[in-house]
Amino acid sequence: MTALDLSSPVAVVGTGTMGQGIAQVALVAGHPVRLYDAAPGRAQEAADAIGARLDRLVAKDRLSPAERDAARARLEPVDSLTALADSALVVEAVLEQLEVKQELLRELEAVVGDTCLLATNTSSLSVTAIGGALRVPGRFVGLHFFNPAPLMPLVEVVSGFATDVTSATRAYETARAWGKTPVACADTPGFIVNRIARPFYAEAFAVYEAQAADPATIDAVLRESGGFRMGAFELTDLIGQDVNEAVTHSVWRSFFQDVRFTPSLAQRRLVESGRLGRKTGRGWYDYAEGAERPEPHTADAAEPPVHVVAEGDLGPAGELLPMIREAGITVREEHEEGEDSGTRLVLPSGGHLVPADGRTSAEFRDVVYFDLALDYRRATRIALSASQDTSPQVLAEAIGLFQALGKKVSVIGDVPGMIVARTVARIVDLAHDAVAKGVATEEDIDTAMRLGVNYPLGPFEWSRRLGRTWAYNLLDELHLREPSGRCAPSLALYRHAYATDKREAAS
Repeated sequence: MTALDLSSPVAVVGTGTMGQGIAQVALVAGHPVRLYDAAPGRAQEAADAIGARLDRLVAKDRLSPAERDAARARLEPVDSLTALADSALVVEAVLEQLEVKQELLRELEAVVGDTCLLATNTSSLSVTAIGGALRVPGRFVGLHFFNPAPLMPLVEVVSGFATDVTSATRAYETARAWGKTPVACADTPGFIVNRIARPFYAEAFAVYEAQAADPATIDAVLRESGGFRMGAFELTDLIGQDVNEAVTHSVWRSFFQDVRFTPSLAQRRLVESGRLGRKTGRGWYDYAEGAERPEPHTADAAEPPVHVVAEGDLGPAGELLPMIREAGITVREEHEEGEDSGTRLVLPSGGHLVPADGRTSAEFRDVVYFDLALDYRRATRIALSASQDTSPQVLAEAIGLFQALGKKVSVIGDVPGMIVARTVARIVDLAHDAVAKGVATEEDIDTAMRLGVNYPLGPFEWSRRLGRTWAYNLLDELHLREPSGRCAPSLALYRHAYATDKREAAS
């Protein structure tokens, strides 16, 4: 099954921001495009707005004047659904209410031919439920574009329970022909991106609610250590706290209040107070003119240790050892056997510096944990955590060590899994769970998370880099300390890690 021929008319119903964006994508690709909106005059307004954006593309040399003129000639606002009768594809982008979408589709099905592909751009409703109103539900598919549709490359092609393979394939190939990067997924709450992205927000909010760090510090650690484009607090301010919370609630409810997707009480209070982010002038941060952005907590300068003893290879943080040597600090490596052997740095004071593993400093004497980094060489900030009983000298040596490596250091509360580590572990877990349940392939999940939310790595790329047992071991420890079930590793992740252990034992 191939993409729609460029001579085939494409219709978009609903001319808000997403509807206009989808129409522009189809138009620039070369299709005749028809716009319909139930509100009188809206279709014409949308056509004018698209025309203005085409002018801007010409001004930026992204479209020639001839291409713009040809596109404008193919764009037609219409005032009735009957004008869409010969469309080969109709994409609805109307209000996110199930009944509204179902009624519209019933009306469309009475107008278009039986070979017309029908699609929804829903981001939160069940594609299966929307298509359930159709006489021929097999031709109905989800085409979830991301905002702004002309710029964002990702399109989730969602197959409902009754969607025919031929319909999904045609939609997939059409999106690709339009210059997009499609990924195929089953009809599951949140599809790929909105399902697997929940921990990025949830873990940041959990650390904040535990009073382990403030929003500015958490955001800085996610950016400067984790490699994420934005932190969770500044990103939700950009999205809109009400919008982000609504997606979280939708996924949580759709999974029958699965504890893994539990919404944040802190975010609820923010929404209740009307602090919705940039659009209202205040969210987690104050956006009023002249307001100062709070600075992340950064530790004062400390003396680095003269030497350290490395017990174990530090796992994913192994690249720290040559960096420490390059900083002029002597490193002696020891590889001990037995239950107490581990992966850690022993400081001159006798304290231990340990990679985040889901445990807390309070359980040990003079242990300081350090957070996961995407790239320890390129990271500009590292988070440390210690308990109230940790020796000040041990903490000072740990701070001085990372400062000697050119890093800013943020000391946070004694929260298991810290910030980046617990976030990445939960994202990896949800990704494995999604593959095990047939939601999407590993490749499509990695593509979706990199392109849809600009993650520095896809979940399976993280998993391969960190080791197949890393996420399971961290979440297993974290679950013991926070036994609500929210952080419990999935059966899919357990099987993944256990199978690896069995193979290693056999060899």
